[in-house]
Amino acid sequence: MLRTTQRDSASPTERAGLGIALVLLAGASFSLLDGTVKHLSAFLPLLLVVWMRYVVQALVMGVWLALRGGRARFRVAHPSFQVLRGALLLSTSVLAFLGLRSMPVAEFTAIVMLAPVVVTLLSPLLLHERVSPLRWALVLLAFGGGLLVVRPGTGVFGAAAVYPMLVALAGALFQILTRRMASLEAPLTTHFCTGLVGAILLSVALPFSSVPLLPVMVNAPAWQWGLMLLAGLLGTFGHLAFINAVGVAPMAVLMPFTYMQIACAALLGAIAFSHLPDHTALAGMAVIAVSGALSVWLNVRSGPRTPVVAMDTTIGD
Repeated sequence: MLRTTQRDSASPTERAGLGIALVLLAGASFSLLDGTVKHLSAFLPLLLVVWMRYVVQALVMGVWLALRGGRARFRVAHPSFQVLRGALLLSTSVLAFLGLRSMPVAEFTAIVMLAPVVVTLLSPLLLHERVSPLRWALVLLAFGGGLLVVRPGTGVFGAAAVYPMLVALAGALFQILTRRMASLEAPLTTHFCTGLVGAILLSVALPFSSVPLLPVMVNAPAWQWGLMLLAGLLGTFGHLAFINAVGVAPMAVLMPFTYMQIACAALLGAIAFSHLPDHTALAGMAVIAVSGALSVWLNVRSGPRTPVVAMDTTIGD
């Protein structure tokens, strides 16, 4: 977590570089989370897996805040925003995990990558960030590379494709709200509230499960509990990295790098699910890498005198 003085003294290029690194870490975490949940869905009810994911986030962040500042760290200025953000993230999780049960990780991720495109389209209107024509082109280039990676077939655009499309829409709104809230709330407090909202809503839903969950929990072997714990930790770390990323760099700068999550998903699919990318998919990964490298070059060329987009430097610890 960056201190305010450190952010103020850093140049726009340095802040952009840190934001990009955090986005890449977040993407890797999200890909591993998706793969873990896809594997667990063959053994455990989805509701239990998602509940555990949010309980872990609430507990980890609650302990962290308590150790770092006590009650003061739990105060929020805009509770309605916190509830809305938590509900949006919970909706993306449920929809994503439902879709991953019947779709390969890479194909699913490619459709979900419409969310960064939607965010970039809305950034000038809702976030007041200036986006140059060349950056628009880089975002579209990265999206085209993602399509080369997965080349969705007719099976993808069936009923199952509704899930990632809804995830893309909810995810775009979630990302924009995260950016707007970054200057209004402490990021760590926001992260705790998001986990708490999800844990509470899912705890209310547990008694209405069509599958008796108590026997499932009692009989689940240690490795399943371990993977559920891992899923919670991956989600906690991934979103924490994203919160910090959008706090130090504009979304339009970060967007091309979010497409690296497609490459992570393709690699995970090859290792864990024997879904091997072919030459066309590898070409798509190269397109994504080139678009990201060009974005870095543009940011360096702009220098500290003329930032490419407006930066929010008012984020607190």
